[in-house]
Amino acid sequence: MNTLLNKVLLLQNTQALVCAGSSVQSQLLTTHMALGVLLTNRQYRSMPTHGIGKYRHLLPKALPKKKKDRVQVKQIKAATATEFGVFNVCVSGYDMTLVEHYSQYIHNLCNHLDIKVDESYALPTKSTEVMLMQEQGTKMYLDAVLKTHERIVQISEMKATLFPIFMDVVLKNQPEGVRFCVKQHSETDFQARFKTRPELEGLLAKINN
Repeated sequence: MNTLLNKVLLLQNTQALVCAGSSVQSQLLTTHMALGVLLTNRQYRSMPTHGIGKYRHLLPKALPKKKKDRVQVKQIKAATATEFGVFNVCVSGYDMTLVEHYSQYIHNLCNHLDIKVDESYALPTKSTEVMLMQEQGTKMYLDAVLKTHERIVQISEMKATLFPIFMDVVLKNQPEGVRFCVKQHSETDFQARFKTRPELEGLLAKINN
């Protein structure tokens, strides 16, 4: 009898322990699940980022593009007793490299001698067709096309005492095949900078008439 009672009591105790263990395990699982839910619930997704990662506001504001104004005729300064007015140093030739380098040399010389250079620009290239006639015939055929390149260095307020020195240095360093001349600047020289548009001029003349 005692052995039977002991077995029954052991069974009851084990069942009670199993029930208690299962209840504790279920409580632990529920707490872990709650913590996991709390941890995985990302609340910052619904919150503002306050501009994190944005850099546009750090860049300088782009200024609106201004339309290029048309080049207008500047007032030509008159010469005085001790200074020249505005004059152009014209360099032209068939070899563009020689013409360009010689005009750069003149510009650098003016900077070295503290001579004021108003502008340095190129004129439109002019093309000259060379025609030849056959020995026995009247027809002419094109033999070559010569392109004349011209550069202008516009100088103003040069002292009269410095002009002979400037001319002497420039002429001594003049390369072969390059023409050099100095003339007073005028409004016609300014207009020569732009290519003529005969079609547009003809339409404007028709409209005005």
